[in-house]
Amino acid sequence: MSAEEQPTTTAPPAPEAASAPAPTAPAPQSTETDTPAQAQTEPKSEGEDASKTQQQPAAEEKPAPLQELWATAQAHEHPEIWGVTLADPSTHIPSQIVLQKYLNANDGDLAKARDQLVKTLDWRKKTQPLELIKQTFSQEKFGALGYVTVHSNEGAEDGDAKEAAQEVFTWNVYGNVKSIDVTFGDLEEFIKWRVALMELAVQKLSLATATAPIGSDPDADPFKMFQVHDYKGVSFLRQAPQVKAASTETIRVFATAYPELLKEKFFVNVPAVMGFMYGFMKLFVAARTIKKFHPLSNGGNLAKESFGGSKVALGQMLPPEYGGKGAELKAQGIEPAVAATTTTATTTSE
Repeated sequence: MSAEEQPTTTAPPAPEAASAPAPTAPAPQSTETDTPAQAQTEPKSEGEDASKTQQQPAAEEKPAPLQELWATAQAHEHPEIWGVTLADPSTHIPSQIVLQKYLNANDGDLAKARDQLVKTLDWRKKTQPLELIKQTFSQEKFGALGYVTVHSNEGAEDGDAKEAAQEVFTWNVYGNVKSIDVTFGDLEEFIKWRVALMELAVQKLSLATATAPIGSDPDADPFKMFQVHDYKGVSFLRQAPQVKAASTETIRVFATAYPELLKEKFFVNVPAVMGFMYGFMKLFVAARTIKKFHPLSNGGNLAKESFGGSKVALGQMLPPEYGGKGAELKAQGIEPAVAATTTTATTTSE
């Protein structure tokens, strides 16, 4: 959520936009209390008062939102999201984190969070993303197009300190596309590869072993990743239909199935005009969404970014092609398994 350059005749996939938060439902209007005059009634006998009190049933306590989402998950056939087998969020922190992300993505709107949760479970049951990680994809189609890197401070301890001192990156290097038809011609296979890359990154967030819950403030959630889209050598003059279809489907899938996992997104090696376009977008797009997007005309300046005040010394660890002092991206990154002789995705033996 990288070596030979693409011919500069075709535009890259459109940026995978973070889904804007759903509008919050209006707060219920408070009811006025009775005035003293309204409260005056005829005196009742003690027996009559007691009889009416006994007849009035006690108001049922409404389940907490996370418990309602858990009940929805329990009723579904698919038990897992992002490698976490869902359980009672009151006692299982990884499940609390997953379900809270769905609430946060919808600004606390339970109905919308439940709807997105069900759609995610439906999609994961059909797609089986964890199985895609085990597949081998075509080197010709997808080799060196996407990587995952993990950067952490030395000496970070387990638990909360480690989570705060570790950053996960996904890298999409569109300049390494050798053929538009080959890479994007089979939409279903492209989406499978793209999902496999995302699932590799999610694994590195270590949600299944998390020990501290998250709250309703999305900005305080440490279980998120950075994404870098590199457009070096790519033309922005036009967009092939295959690329547009792949971009549209990727946005649709990720907006539904991977909420609140993006920390910030960087578009590097883009023309200066793109920077102007993003400045223009700020007039119309929600601040919470647009603040995650950062266009850079020179990819070598990436390491100079603040990365949301990260506690990790990323400038020392990022690949040199992006201004860092770490190993090259291909050397330090991992990618979905690829093989030169593979023409379609096949399952590897464990």
